Amino acid sequence: MLTNYILNTDCVKGMSMLPANSVDLTITSPPYDDLRKYNGYSFDFETTARQLYRVTKVGGIVVWVVGDATKNGSETGTSFKQALFFKECGFCLYDTMIYRKQNYVPLSHRRYEQEFEFMFIFSKGRPKTFNPIMVECKYAGTTTWGNSLFHKTNDSGLVNCGVKKINDYKRHGNIFTYLTGKEKPINGKKHPAPFPLQLAKDQISTWSNIDDIVLDIFMGSGTTAKAAIELNRKYIGFEISREYCEMANQRIK
Repeated sequence: MLTNYILNTDCVKGMSMLPANSVDLTITSPPYDDLRKYNGYSFDFETTARQLYRVTKVGGIVVWVVGDATKNGSETGTSFKQALFFKECGFCLYDTMIYRKQNYVPLSHRRYEQEFEFMFIFSKGRPKTFNPIMVECKYAGTTTWGNSLFHKTNDSGLVNCGVKKINDYKRHGNIFTYLTGKEKPINGKKHPAPFPLQLAKDQISTWSNIDDIVLDIFMGSGTTAKAAIELNRKYIGFEISREYCEMANQRIK
């Protein structure tokens, strides 16, 4: 199958050209609600979700980065509706992760500041790949004790197995914090809502292996493709806006 290209086309039409069960990982962020203007384009969500299920390999993953607009005093809940529909298509909602913006933009409204988006992790069956990101333990090398160190004996009593040494590293939690707005302009222009390059790299390294195929159906300015190249994965991208498609291809060059 042809890889390492970004095609200027609608995502449904683009995915219709891909074989079934051919993509290891999709990471993408749709033009949700009306929070941003994407050159006036919209998309057919339900057909898109069904096509994503068709092209995803058994054991493959879709990372769906999405948020909600607030209209008439209420959040739309579009993200939750989409998550439930993905489940109707056959996906498992494997994890609900948070993309937290370290430098979110303060707004004038009667709410706490909106500083995160969802990263829904959908799997087609049991994920075939999981390469967890590890972080240093704050109290590495020290010891602890607690209920987890007590074990039942044959006479239903408890025996203290002693103290436990805290490991040097542990798995990252499912809230990831990133600086936003670091993307450099391409030919003097920037995409209105790129997600951070490190976000793409973290998800790609977690859910795929070298030479796997990574898809982004709303490629925008090419962040997913750039991350895939740097991590030795193959990529496929679709972008309906000619302007953004040219921007992405220029970025890849």
